Amino acid sequence: GGRPRARGLRASPRGWSAMPSWVIDRYGSNEVLRFTRDMVFPIIHFPNEVIIRVHAASLNPIDLSMRSGYGATALNMKRDPLKLKTEETEFPLTLGRDVSGVVMECGLSVSYFKPGDEVWAAIPPWKQGTLSEFVVASGNEVSFKPKCLSHIEAAALPYVGLTAWSALNQVGGLNKNNCSGKRVLILGASGGVGTFAVQLVKAWGAHVTAVCSHDASTLVKNLGADDVIDYKSGNLEEQLKTLPLFDFILDNVGGSTEKWALDLLKKWSGATYVTLVTPFLINMDKLGVADGMLQTGVTVGSKTLKHLLKGVHYRWAFFMPSGPSLDEIAELVDSGKIQPVIDEVFSFSEVPKAFLKLEGGHARGKTVINVISRQ
Repeated sequence: GGRPRARGLRASPRGWSAMPSWVIDRYGSNEVLRFTRDMVFPIIHFPNEVIIRVHAASLNPIDLSMRSGYGATALNMKRDPLKLKTEETEFPLTLGRDVSGVVMECGLSVSYFKPGDEVWAAIPPWKQGTLSEFVVASGNEVSFKPKCLSHIEAAALPYVGLTAWSALNQVGGLNKNNCSGKRVLILGASGGVGTFAVQLVKAWGAHVTAVCSHDASTLVKNLGADDVIDYKSGNLEEQLKTLPLFDFILDNVGGSTEKWALDLLKKWSGATYVTLVTPFLINMDKLGVADGMLQTGVTVGSKTLKHLLKGVHYRWAFFMPSGPSLDEIAELVDSGKIQPVIDEVFSFSEVPKAFLKLEGGHARGKTVINVISRQ
């Protein structure tokens, strides 16, 4: 572009007051996406923050949800917990959670990073997103990008990686020392979280049964799954019941699945069912904050109890931003145990097209946006 290059790494981009971004000004379908060159340049407000120049970003189902306004109640509460600002302050809103890029500027208390460092991060949904030339992140959300990946490859991993990490490790209690000989079932194995989860539990030594549609089975087999089951070829429940019982189930699909899937777990052995499909944000929207939290608590409480009485653990997991977890993921990537699975790469000008692709479903890995090579 016609913008002056920053002289040396220390030169602050503060003189730039605006930047290119994809934003929404209201919730809705794809036509609410708008490209602007006048998005406010991010500012470091807290001493632990860094500004990252975005080289690549990627899309996740939460971007579709946020574009449509799902979870707005909860997220606005998190953006402005004391309701200090007037109504409608969330717009213009930049979507996009994943970033791989280069540190431009650091707050005073940031010690791990310096300008010029190549980093990756997943930015939580209550902050301005990564479909933008620059993004601000907390230092504790950021990690050094795996050396063996390009920015485009790296951008495919943080959000799905941390979501799977939260479900399998933090909530599910699995790790590299306790997976040997365990049987793990992954429902929805060909999407972003699924392709990551298959590789992670394989790296930890588990036996993996993956459920996906037939045309993704080669992909999922190549990621290391031991058994691949096509959910379209006959009754999935019947197919799974012919297999030995499982120690762990990760559910990316939700819906009616959990009515029968819990019966596939070994009883009274500490077997666990973790679902990533939670009604939390929906309840907040429908019922308001207090009732939504209460309703969610009641649901999770009654389900947990019901299943405990049947001898299995039932848990909910969701994405948690974490630089330290990304450090561990980077190590697995650099040691060759986990690779990004990229479905399609779009240029920065094609963001609406990328959203349509994501909305079409049938993901084979991730939809990535190449931000920096914009014309």
